[in-house]
Amino acid sequence: MATGKQIRNAKEKIDRSRAYLLDEALTLLKEGTFAKFDESVEVSIRLGVDPRKADQMVRGAVVLPNGLGKNVRVLVFAKGEKIQEAEAAGADYVGGDDLAEKIQGGWFDFDTAIAAPDMMGVVGKIGRLLGPRGLMPNPKVGTVTPDIARAVSEAKSGKIEYRVEKAGIIHAAVGKASFDVVKLRENLLSLVDVLMKAKPSSAKGIYLKKISVSSTMGPGILVDVADVQAAVR
Repeated sequence: MATGKQIRNAKEKIDRSRAYLLDEALTLLKEGTFAKFDESVEVSIRLGVDPRKADQMVRGAVVLPNGLGKNVRVLVFAKGEKIQEAEAAGADYVGGDDLAEKIQGGWFDFDTAIAAPDMMGVVGKIGRLLGPRGLMPNPKVGTVTPDIARAVSEAKSGKIEYRVEKAGIIHAAVGKASFDVVKLRENLLSLVDVLMKAKPSSAKGIYLKKISVSSTMGPGILVDVADVQAAVR
């Protein structure tokens, strides 16, 4: 359990009045971790969009080049030959109505749900349970697809979904504190690159407004947006 002193010490190492170069920020983050477990590294990105407008909703997925540093438990809704395809690709759970019944009973021991298109009738019945947990398969992020093998492989290798929230902010995990700075940098830049390419044409003014990184237990560290943009281009 983190102590108040440990949290204060972590905060004291950071100058909250400045934005750090990306490598500096990630180095500070790693130096400030103190938990007994391998903390996750997360990024928060404020975009110059209005999510209330349908044409400014930024949503999608990206496969991080260095993964997330954890075993991703993948559930697949499939039938027929797609069952074998999912199992061969490494899915942890494969089924149909049987899985839906388990979920209705309160079982959620998986991180990602994928569905073949012909299984959406089954999935739709439990959408009210999957949706609030961010587990509802969606064709926009590639989790409703006839290419089950590819979807499972991407999920296992570190595919993350992102979606802008009401305040115009995207939160996403980009690795673990045990990753070196190079791996964390590559993962974060991969996400930013995809976000920049997804800029809505109707979004005016500054698009990437603010970027900060943090570990599970650590404080947020402001990152120089211009440095990140220069690294992506």
